[in-house]
Amino acid sequence: MATIREEDLVVSIADALQFISYYHPEDYVRNLTQAWRREESPAARDAMAQILVNSRMAAFGRRPICQDTGTAQVFVRIGLGARIASARSLQEIVDEGVRQAWRTERNPLRASVVRDPLFARRNTGDNTPAMLHVEMVAGDALEVHVAAKGGGSENKARFAVLNPSDSVADWVVRTVEGLGAGWCPPGLVGLGVGGSPDKAMTLAKLSLLDPIDLPEIRARGPASPEEELRLALCDRINALGIGAQGLGGLTTVLDVKLRTFPTHAASLPVALIPQCAADRHVHFVLDGSGPAAFAPPPLDLWPAAISAAGPAGRPVDLDRLTRQEVATWRAGETLLLSGRLLTGRDAAHLRLTRMLEAGEPLPVDLRDRAIYYVGPVDAVGDEAVGPAGPTTSTRMDTFLEPLLPRTGLLVMVGKAERGPAAVETIARNGCAYLIAVGGAAYLVSKAVRSARVLAFPDLGMEAIHEFVVADMPVTVAVDAAGTSIHRDGPARWRRPAREAAPA
Repeated sequence: MATIREEDLVVSIADALQFISYYHPEDYVRNLTQAWRREESPAARDAMAQILVNSRMAAFGRRPICQDTGTAQVFVRIGLGARIASARSLQEIVDEGVRQAWRTERNPLRASVVRDPLFARRNTGDNTPAMLHVEMVAGDALEVHVAAKGGGSENKARFAVLNPSDSVADWVVRTVEGLGAGWCPPGLVGLGVGGSPDKAMTLAKLSLLDPIDLPEIRARGPASPEEELRLALCDRINALGIGAQGLGGLTTVLDVKLRTFPTHAASLPVALIPQCAADRHVHFVLDGSGPAAFAPPPLDLWPAAISAAGPAGRPVDLDRLTRQEVATWRAGETLLLSGRLLTGRDAAHLRLTRMLEAGEPLPVDLRDRAIYYVGPVDAVGDEAVGPAGPTTSTRMDTFLEPLLPRTGLLVMVGKAERGPAAVETIARNGCAYLIAVGGAAYLVSKAVRSARVLAFPDLGMEAIHEFVVADMPVTVAVDAAGTSIHRDGPARWRRPAREAAPA
């Protein structure tokens, strides 16, 4: 019987979570590089370039790929002949590993987990507890797969119980088309089909841990109906034209994963979970001989000639914004922001709205200002701020109507599309919505020269900060006339599915 020491499991989980915070899996980088080389849409190609440059910077700097360092997802397969030498529960052991990972001094990760999901929603401060899945299997070793899943992609998880005669493929394509870009494509789609509702969701999550192998399947030809379905789904999804960051382009998904399980004759449960551009997971096995070791990817993994410079952008002085200037911006245009930039997310927006309703003065003046939807990672060393990529903007849609006309807020910066009502509100108030690239958080943070908290410090990463930025690259997603690049871009690149497969 193999005996696994508690401390070996704790340190292995902590090291694994640190490792995946700054290293992409090699298969993701290679396949994204191929997609970047094939891409014909200039906007999508530049977004992919920023993701790849960010990936290389994070790897060399050992800082998080994304500011949303995710919830810890830990899948443990315990051999029946293995024994964990501990008086604590497996959940407690795993949580200790998470706690140590998130509090690592040289690379602190962003605590995003709230203890009470219904009422106070107070942050646990160390990202515990982990989402733990356990399976007892044959053998005498401990097999562990560790992942970190960001909220943007988790929020786009979908589930349905179809009739046995329904088309799973049609449901998947309709569902992905309705997800928008908040899950930060290009990424992966994980599918779980069969079992019960809870089993199907677990299958979908597990499928995302499988290697990217669709290019190899395409090259040799599918060997099973499941592989045929995956290829067809990948082609049909890419034919939607959603593209990187929803800007319109050839590649929305790099692979479609699938796991199945026997199910009731009257049921066809189907779960869909997308994986964003921050594809983070690693596998290790403990056999009692000590903690796991993780090998960094080769230094030549990233394309040497890649650049995220993109097209020349129009300089914008945030300290002298006017409605007249904003009215000249056009959807799809690249801007370079410099000056003072406010930050604020869900919790801050909710407080601001409630203060307005109560007739209380706001702690910050929003008139003619720009606000960035971001929850940054804590800075280390001489950093002004840690990785600081955008969060999904649709969560702030409900706050636009009470805030824009009453505060004079002029510009919002985030990621992904805005809903139809939000677009109408933006246009009616003569405002604009800009996007930064989701999945390029470390790269974006290099444009931040200084940062300080202005209001709501108790909200932690959701406090209102003031950044001073220099040449921060953004794209006009909704202009003051109500033109949306997330509507027009995918429409321009949509094509028949038979044209979707790469050459």
